[in-house]
Amino acid sequence: MFEGYEELNTQDVERMQEVIRTLLSQTFLPERKYDKKYGRMMPDRMYDFCDRHLEFLTEYFAVAGIKLSQDTELGIIYLEGTDGIGEKLPKLATIYLLLLKLIYDEKMAAVSSSVNVITTFGELNGKAGEFRLIKGPSSMTEIKKAFAILKKYQMVEFLDVFEEQLENTRIMIYPCINLVLMREDVNGLLGSFSDEVKSDEVAGQENLEWNSEEALSENDMTDEESDLEPEEMNVDEEGETEDGTDESGI
Repeated sequence: MFEGYEELNTQDVERMQEVIRTLLSQTFLPERKYDKKYGRMMPDRMYDFCDRHLEFLTEYFAVAGIKLSQDTELGIIYLEGTDGIGEKLPKLATIYLLLLKLIYDEKMAAVSSSVNVITTFGELNGKAGEFRLIKGPSSMTEIKKAFAILKKYQMVEFLDVFEEQLENTRIMIYPCINLVLMREDVNGLLGSFSDEVKSDEVAGQENLEWNSEEALSENDMTDEESDLEPEEMNVDEEGETEDGTDESGI
């Protein structure tokens, strides 16, 4: 048994179990989160509990080969070395994550006094168009699924109801995004996604031209056949053959 565990009361044991499950599920615990009830940032109780029992939790996760780290500047407690525990991000969620990191860095560079950044869905879509990362409009189901994953891992929080005034919906970007991607990684991945979309567009254009040529060729053949005189087709206007008999042989 780990030192200090037996000294915990029943309520603290339950909180400890909750914190462990939460970290394994979402990897990150931000120090402060947006509370919709109060409309402002509030201290996170699980972060506070984890901070007070950091030594015990560090030893606990170390047994499983997982490192528990704390970034006091950003206000984040998080797990490292959890390969295989997380889930694979859908393509749209990955694109949003890259663009949100880009927006986060740009706004932080503008001398932000907070580690949290606020953007809008319209601004995010504008970035997607700027880098030509999305070929066409995504369905609401795809968009919600992408953001549900980003919210689960403490990357973002919606400040408004998502269905209403979609383009103006405010999105808070948590500093956890800094621990997922470096700026250099973002630029490289954005380039690869952009090249992929361009390749798809070129392939689509080539297919369109090829299909157009086929259709034109078929139309040309039809026009040539329609220009033939009856005698050139070995049938006169009344359906008789060249020897004067009709097709029935009479």
